[in-house]
Amino acid sequence: MQTSQSIDLEVRLRERLKGKVLLVGIGNTLRGDDGLGPRIIEALAGKVRAELLDVGEVPESYTGRIISARPDTIVLIDAADFGGAAGDLATLETEDFTGCAVSTHRMSLGVFCRYIKENSHADMFALGIQPAAVGFGETMTIAVTRSAQAVAEFLQRALALEG
Repeated sequence: MQTSQSIDLEVRLRERLKGKVLLVGIGNTLRGDDGLGPRIIEALAGKVRAELLDVGEVPESYTGRIISARPDTIVLIDAADFGGAAGDLATLETEDFTGCAVSTHRMSLGVFCRYIKENSHADMFALGIQPAAVGFGETMTIAVTRSAQAVAEFLQRALALEG
């Protein structure tokens, strides 16, 4: 069921998904909700007119590949702790990652985003879903699973192959 808030979010996202789109899934599928990025990328394979990239938990290892793809729009899809309820969705600007000292990645997402933006000049933002369980060996929670499915369905509609 779509709420007016989710419809508004879809409208705003559609406005940003322009030109050549690169969807980047970040996370570890062995850590419960942290695996939502790669799982969304997997769900979209062959269903969207966007380049898909699963970078696992080392997005910094893919900077060359991201830049050489020459995308107009880069969307990072990741579990993000922004203080919401489990499964809440937020669009985060790359500036929102500046100064973030705690990261599971070797390079902070702030440094990663700044480097990509400076070298690609693409419109870049993140779709973050608030995680609840990110321990090793945990499964994805119901709330996050539902949100991840909703994000995948929206991206499939917005980036339909025939469009």
